[in-house]
Amino acid sequence: MAYEPLAISAEAMGYQRDWTRSLRSRIENGAKFAFVNADTPHEIFHAMDMPMVVNQWWSSVIAAKQLSTYTLDRGAAMGFHDSLAKYSAMGVISALDGDPDKQPWGGLPDPAILCARQSSDDQQRLFQMYADKAGTRLALLHSPAAAENLNDWWVRARDDWEALYGTARLDLMQAQITDLIADVEEITGRRFDHEGFGAYMEQIEKQELIFEEASRMIAAAERMPVRIGEQIPNVMIPQWHRGSDWAVGHAERFRDAVGERIAAGRAVVDDERVRMMWIGAGLWFDTKFYTAFEEEFGAVFAWSMYLPFAADGYVRRSKGDYLRALAARVVTMNEQLHQAPWANAWLVKQARDYRIDLAVVLVPEADRPSGYATNFITEDLREAGVEVVEIHADMVDARKWNGARAKADVIDGIRRVRGAT
Repeated sequence: MAYEPLAISAEAMGYQRDWTRSLRSRIENGAKFAFVNADTPHEIFHAMDMPMVVNQWWSSVIAAKQLSTYTLDRGAAMGFHDSLAKYSAMGVISALDGDPDKQPWGGLPDPAILCARQSSDDQQRLFQMYADKAGTRLALLHSPAAAENLNDWWVRARDDWEALYGTARLDLMQAQITDLIADVEEITGRRFDHEGFGAYMEQIEKQELIFEEASRMIAAAERMPVRIGEQIPNVMIPQWHRGSDWAVGHAERFRDAVGERIAAGRAVVDDERVRMMWIGAGLWFDTKFYTAFEEEFGAVFAWSMYLPFAADGYVRRSKGDYLRALAARVVTMNEQLHQAPWANAWLVKQARDYRIDLAVVLVPEADRPSGYATNFITEDLREAGVEVVEIHADMVDARKWNGARAKADVIDGIRRVRGAT
């Protein structure tokens, strides 16, 4: 039986298209907006109704419009070295280039504020250059290292986050979030509503726990009910709008649709033989790659980070202090996804939960997780009995992408798995 996409996937994409049009219209009509990194406290901008363009989302739009080659070549001509983390640099390079014919929407107007967490060495300099060009304010959030790295962080982070992350680190992050609120208040002319923010944070937690239900259902299913190419937009889009009525409602509809598909015995492929996980950000310029192994090999990508991280990365019990809970959510977000030992311990746990046979690890030469934890991830997964294939490519830089070679490497991995069973 041919695979049929979930009806709600089109709903999510439609909502995002409408939102994108609305965002573009607001910005083109002079609305003051923020340009921010993905690991910053978006909740502040959402709560104060300030339009926001996420740097990494903007990079994915550039890549999807086949503009990454031009943009990165221009970056080289402008003097940027090729070892920049492309996913986080490309949107800024595009803005610095400023050619309206080579940017989505004809380019962005100057943002009212830029916000980045200093979780990699290049971000503060890139964002400073953008702020200087735009003549706008810059909010840089510090990223101090944790005093202790614990392999069970996903358990402790929900309730015991004060001890897990450290009071000094949380004090600093909360103070910087408070400063950010003051900036946004000054820009928008609106006051921050602490009571309303608490209700909003409770909505976010509700949404993430619904996604956790969906993740557990998919992991436990006899056969994979939904492709990761559908999991990703059904999670990522609500996450961009987290805590809104639409986002919570869509999370519920996604969970229910997954449950209905499992109950009906429907699967991505009827003869599922190999279950795979994709480690890394989405391959935004070639998403068809994820389905290339289904028909011939019965090999299905079952896991990407976006769905299970919704709960493990975001649920932080407030204990009556919602700004501090937000600080706990943000203070180690990138590290938990990409750095050892945070990332590899979590990925091994996820591989076991999802009964993964083969892990495909995206290794961008200058970006996460290659600069952080690739070797640790690979070693720990293999020790856990999971076959591993590393693909040396970038999630947004199509210049060095060799799809045929990548497919051949994955096929070799599939054959190793099948030869061992």
